[in-house]
Amino acid sequence: MKKIGFILTFLALSTTIFLLGFTRKPSENPDTYYRVYLEEEVLGVVSSKAELEHYIDKKGESIKKKLNVSKVYSPNGLQIKKITTYNKKVDRVENIYNKISKRKPFTVRGYQFSIKKEKGTTSLYVLNKDIFKTAIEKVITSFIGTEKYEAYKNGTQPEITTTGSFIENVYISNDITVKEVNIPVTENIYQNDITLSQYLLFGSDIQKKIYTVQADDTVEKVAFNNEVSTEELLVSNPKLSSTNNLLYAGQQITISYLNPEVNVIVESHVVQDLESQYRTEEKYDANRIVGDDTVTQKGENGLERVTQNIRYENNVMTYIAPVSKEELKPTINEVVIRGKKILPNVGTSTNWAWPTASGYTITSNYAFRIHPITGKRQLHPALDIAGTGMGSPIYAANNGVVTMAKYYSTYGNCIIINHNNGYYTLYGHLSRINAKVGQVVAKGQVIGAMGMTGSATGPHLHYELWVGGPPHGGGTNINPWTVMSK
Repeated sequence: MKKIGFILTFLALSTTIFLLGFTRKPSENPDTYYRVYLEEEVLGVVSSKAELEHYIDKKGESIKKKLNVSKVYSPNGLQIKKITTYNKKVDRVENIYNKISKRKPFTVRGYQFSIKKEKGTTSLYVLNKDIFKTAIEKVITSFIGTEKYEAYKNGTQPEITTTGSFIENVYISNDITVKEVNIPVTENIYQNDITLSQYLLFGSDIQKKIYTVQADDTVEKVAFNNEVSTEELLVSNPKLSSTNNLLYAGQQITISYLNPEVNVIVESHVVQDLESQYRTEEKYDANRIVGDDTVTQKGENGLERVTQNIRYENNVMTYIAPVSKEELKPTINEVVIRGKKILPNVGTSTNWAWPTASGYTITSNYAFRIHPITGKRQLHPALDIAGTGMGSPIYAANNGVVTMAKYYSTYGNCIIINHNNGYYTLYGHLSRINAKVGQVVAKGQVIGAMGMTGSATGPHLHYELWVGGPPHGGGTNINPWTVMSK
């Protein structure tokens, strides 16, 4: 019996010890590790955050060499969070690195510049803020020249004694913001101001070609034949300072198509001496036969000193405000005696009147340009004449019959005259219309006032010439200078 009791006691003790062994808590402390997430996806656990970051930087030697940076960072969206666990299983940093590299690009430290435009926002990446600043200054000097820009910045512009100009203000009209960011290495990162300034001037699709000057070429002719504005041609060829530069046969000219990413605004104060064209006074003699015309006084152009404030946007005049006008030499009108005093509705083909008051400036010729409102490259099929001020008179260029006098599409208040000699003229953006459809008007008669109705950046006359039929109705649009110079 004693033997049986000993055995039962031993078994009871053994069972107690066995059960206690399974209910005892572990005595060791939990460990600290780091769980790696990429945009909420768990990639694994590493023992050291610093070790993973060091490994990423070490593996990025080729990136550092290419971009000339000292450190490579983890991708945007990667998080490394500290955890405390009893689970001692961790991943090798090499394996975590491989998972990251297959999902998102690594990053370098730099700056993001955001340029707000009418049709969205453009983001640019640079490693140094000075790259962007210098590139912007290169764009500005491309439009106005280094010497003029330096004189403006240093306050050393020469004073105007008789005629001349000075820059009152230069600025970028776009809203531009900057912030320091981690830049994915797959982005286009500008490492120097030269490539960035080229992008800011010509956009991502830079179209360039070389043109060889012919014997009779001029700057304006080369520009027109290559469908660029004269301003674009001068920007693309810094050695050409103005449209008056003489070209020589065989000279190489760069043809580039501007597509600026920023709007460079230049506000200038300009004083210039301008010819004021004489007008022809027609007197009628009932005793003379129609067509029996005699010039009794020859006309002479006058001279006026005109002061204007002019605003340019990327080298294109967009607004002119007249300041003052001083007569230096009076205009002598031509006097013509015509036979029998009647008002013919047929205009002459050789003697056309200028359609605005004196003191004008041609802001856009009949030429290819980038439209200041739409931003599209197209032929400007007219003369834009400005500088005489809002509400100044607009004259009929020749005798004829008014066929339109109303608000018309982008022309705003518009008048069209049929001169019954094969030509039609169109007068756009008027602030006031002083003629009616069917009315016979005489050359030099006031038919309206200068304005900026319709699509216009400032007060001016949009003056078109058509031959063979009415505008947008069977006629052909031609350069107004072909008759105005006669």
